[in-house]
Amino acid sequence: MLLTHPLHFLPLGGSGEIGMNLNLYEYGGSWLMCDLGVTFAGEELPGIDLVMPDISYIAERRQHLLGLVLTHAHEDHMGAVPYLWPLLECPVYATPFTAALLAEKLHEGADGIHELDIHIIDPGSTLELGPFSIALHGLTHSIPEPNALVLDTPAGRIMHTGDWKLDPEPLISDPVDEEAIRKSGDSGILAMVCDSTNVFRPGTSGSEADVRSSLVDEVAGRRGRVAVTTFASNLTRLLSIHRAAEANGRRCVALGRSMWRIIKCARQTGYLPPDTHFMSDRDARHLDPDKVLYMLTGSQGEPNAALSRIAEGNHQTVTLEAGDHVIFSSKIIPGNERAIFDLINRLTHLGIETVTEDEKFVHVSGHPNREELERMYALVRPRYAIPVHGEIRHLKEHATLAESLGVEPVRGVANGSLVRLAPGTPSIVQTVNHGRVAWTGRRAVPVNGPLIRERRDVMACGVVIITLVVDHEGDLAADPHVILMGLGEEPDIALSIADDAADTFEDLRPREKMMDEDITRALRRIPRRWLAGTRVRRPVTRVTIIRI
Repeated sequence: MLLTHPLHFLPLGGSGEIGMNLNLYEYGGSWLMCDLGVTFAGEELPGIDLVMPDISYIAERRQHLLGLVLTHAHEDHMGAVPYLWPLLECPVYATPFTAALLAEKLHEGADGIHELDIHIIDPGSTLELGPFSIALHGLTHSIPEPNALVLDTPAGRIMHTGDWKLDPEPLISDPVDEEAIRKSGDSGILAMVCDSTNVFRPGTSGSEADVRSSLVDEVAGRRGRVAVTTFASNLTRLLSIHRAAEANGRRCVALGRSMWRIIKCARQTGYLPPDTHFMSDRDARHLDPDKVLYMLTGSQGEPNAALSRIAEGNHQTVTLEAGDHVIFSSKIIPGNERAIFDLINRLTHLGIETVTEDEKFVHVSGHPNREELERMYALVRPRYAIPVHGEIRHLKEHATLAESLGVEPVRGVANGSLVRLAPGTPSIVQTVNHGRVAWTGRRAVPVNGPLIRERRDVMACGVVIITLVVDHEGDLAADPHVILMGLGEEPDIALSIADDAADTFEDLRPREKMMDEDITRALRRIPRRWLAGTRVRRPVTRVTIIRI
């Protein structure tokens, strides 16, 4: 009997959460990475926009990393590449549209990213990397060229779905070739690693063709300016918005850098019809309000996106007024509700009418509903199911669904779970180092590290800065100076802290007065004493010593 090495699966992002996808496969000491995405920071991470997976585990083994294969171009699947690739320096493989979008984003990344060479692979092709033979299966999603990966190894064959749905009319691509997927199933699939996002939603997710028709009708008959906000990456939706404008005698004006980036990549890769033209906001300033349709970013309430700036009256060229309309052709992503509803309230206050997916048919998801999941399992017929791309509740429900379909689920898989897929029954054999890092603008830092903790403390507790000027003999050359930040107007407390600091300094021994560390240690306790009767008891205290 031919003996094989164990085949392992390891998620480092995207299992137990929606976003930040990173999945690894290992066979015979060789590793393959599928996707490297980001998620977006909330208020709990002050000053941070992007959060990425901690890749230290695979970075330590990068000499055995054969490559990174990107399933598609969404930020939660490839957005971390410009920032984390220098820690890996592995080959990156992507289909043409994904490669074009990644190339546009590389200049935003860390030092050394210019060395990244993207290997373009054709949709439907096969890639050989060490013990992995990787066949790309085109699916449908809310971006061009989404691919499932069929990984053929000596220990078994895996179907890694990426993000997908079964759209009968995807508009910019062919419908899913179900016969090809069935043939893959006929060859025997050991396990399917599958999207769980919409497992609680019955039926099917709907078609982009139906959304296009609905948007045309929704814009019809409206007076004044119309703005439609959506995810910039959904090229099909952008073309549908353009069609809605055209059908109603309006010009489609694209707002936002990410919108123009997608349009550029679509033109480069042949996805933009030759007769499709978008106007810039500057070129559209002369248009009558009844003849304009703005297509813009900001559907999730992002503070720096075009729609939020318009709502605040801060956009350089575009204004919306009472009687105008904003259509949210997008999903309300869990966690973004507050930002979105705040934005809608600001627009409503201005007298602008808003429409969301809860009120009208203006959006369909790019992920499979329950009926589509059942259909995929019927086509693939895997022996085992590994739910990913979902919160814990999604993964648990997906496992229950798979079991009801006669497929044995591997339960309890989370970020950091090293799963032995073969030989034998799949099981979690180890939990490896994993977590999240935050991008500061220059480098990645742990989300629970000292920098983020200090920022939280500053926000919650305020700052006290004590400055001493000490002469060469170790005496105070001036009265201590105290600054309070985030503690309100407390001049009496500032003076008291300054007096206490002077007394404390004078009580130090001569040797201690010459040591900055000893002075700092003694003075840092002072603000806590004077703030003990307030709600803030442990401010962030900084002592600055100037020696003259």
